[in-house]
Amino acid sequence: FSQRHSALINQDTEDRYYPLNHVREGQAEYEVIDSMLSEYAVLGFEYGYSLAEPNALTLWEAQFGDFVNGAQVIIDQFICSAESKWAQPSGITLLLPHGYEGQGPEHSSARIERFLQMCAEDNMQICNLTKPHQFFHLLRRQVRRPFRKPLIVFSPKSLLRHPEAVSNADEMSGDTCFQEILDDNQLVASPDRVTRLVFCSGKVYYDLLKYRNENEIKNVAIIRFEQIYPFHRDRLHEIAGRYERAHKKWVWCQEEPLNMGAWSFIGPRLEKVCGHRVRYAGRSAASSPATGAKAVHIREQQQLVENAFNV
Repeated sequence: FSQRHSALINQDTEDRYYPLNHVREGQAEYEVIDSMLSEYAVLGFEYGYSLAEPNALTLWEAQFGDFVNGAQVIIDQFICSAESKWAQPSGITLLLPHGYEGQGPEHSSARIERFLQMCAEDNMQICNLTKPHQFFHLLRRQVRRPFRKPLIVFSPKSLLRHPEAVSNADEMSGDTCFQEILDDNQLVASPDRVTRLVFCSGKVYYDLLKYRNENEIKNVAIIRFEQIYPFHRDRLHEIAGRYERAHKKWVWCQEEPLNMGAWSFIGPRLEKVCGHRVRYAGRSAASSPATGAKAVHIREQQQLVENAFNV
């Protein structure tokens, strides 16, 4: 979302200056375009551009993630299935600000569940990030790989100003790389005390972390799925294997209602790994993506966070 501030305009001449085009000599060109409000037309164009210029990093961003529904035909007919139908790969990247921030039903959900329902045969990458360095590595991976796959990023706008959502230069250099699943960096040194694992994806992690710190809870580890699909089973085994005492208490926490979000996709996969029922902490099933009342939103958010530590 911050790329909307990537052009500086001279108020006297109205000339535009793009700092990212002046990082170093010989760099690739950076171009940002304010497109018209026709998601169907613009995403169709950008998809075609990603085919014509496969070595370019082509990103299309929705005003809010919800607005991608206007481009659903392009997603169904091309982005999710073109490689299977016509052996036509694409590296198109969709940035869909998604996150329950109390702004109502039209500004909350990019419909993660719809994208996950279309995932098979490693056709797409579905990511919901929590750290800037993860976003950096993900975009870098998108162009450095020797193959092309569509990338869908659901990270919300609120993390741009969250005091905990920061990274340092060391996390973007050296041997660092994108991590599909992030372990609990606060409790990884003392896994023996952990008796419950809470799995989540996206900004709800910070609500869970705040609740845990405020209540001085020492026996619950919070594991983040930065990439939901492809599902990295080996990495999950590696992380979960450190917390032997938590084997019987796994919880999936999400902001979305029960019939939405990643639960229906990831729940069965978690249960297959751990061999028992995984508990759910989130909103109840609903016909609308979110409530239109801020007070109700806050109450629901507080309840689902509490449930993650108590269900």
